[in-house]
Amino acid sequence: METARVVEQGRHQMPPSKVPTPLKQLFRACRQVFKGPGNVPLPHHVHKLCRILDNMRPEDVGLSRDLQFFKRKAVVKGTPRVTYTTIYECNKFSLCCFFIPANGVIPLHNHPDMTVFSKLLLGEMHIKSYDWVDPVNSDGSTPAPQLRLAELKANDVFTASCKASVLYPTEGGNIHAFTAKTPCAVLDVMGPPYSKEDGRDCTYYRDHPYAACSNGGAAETEEKHDSYWWLEEIEMPEYAKMDRIEYLGPQVTKRRS
Repeated sequence: METARVVEQGRHQMPPSKVPTPLKQLFRACRQVFKGPGNVPLPHHVHKLCRILDNMRPEDVGLSRDLQFFKRKAVVKGTPRVTYTTIYECNKFSLCCFFIPANGVIPLHNHPDMTVFSKLLLGEMHIKSYDWVDPVNSDGSTPAPQLRLAELKANDVFTASCKASVLYPTEGGNIHAFTAKTPCAVLDVMGPPYSKEDGRDCTYYRDHPYAACSNGGAAETEEKHDSYWWLEEIEMPEYAKMDRIEYLGPQVTKRRS
């Protein structure tokens, strides 16, 4: 698989250095910032991680824009498969890189009780994100799976020159979808990572225009129609399945023999 060679090819381009690499700086900062489930990073910690991510380059995780994967222009029928690699993972946070071919999609999904930092390292990508209008019921429980009202937070195309983005458990666009306009590489920092055993399983959604599922009258404004959508919980789409490859780029910890 050509995609599986992306990180391995990039690894041989990295010169040795005794100075902490940006990736190691990120790793050390994550160990300080993420305290485990139920803890959201403080504002100054968020700023610290964003500053590190904003300065990261593809080479910092063993990638290069000259790799064939990022030059491919051939049109693939259907939705091409997304590949990912895990740089590091523990019960408090994970560092992952996603390789999304042109026209590839990571469908609309959530991040329950998670804070996620994303840095687009290469490519051009459309991002659409939402937050729930009412995240929980008055008694503190989560509404039953059904059509739920969500507010649109982002619906734009971003390039690799953009700043890192941050989503929180109940704000910042916790429910989002990625569509690659060109081959993309995205570095994600998730704290804590997904865990079905701990109630942080990934849920997928389909969005519907506000007017299509609303009984409101003429008094409702056009702004509400544009800013609010109904989200329907769905089964994991077939094209959402990803291929995992071994991470062979610069290491944050010593390899086990």
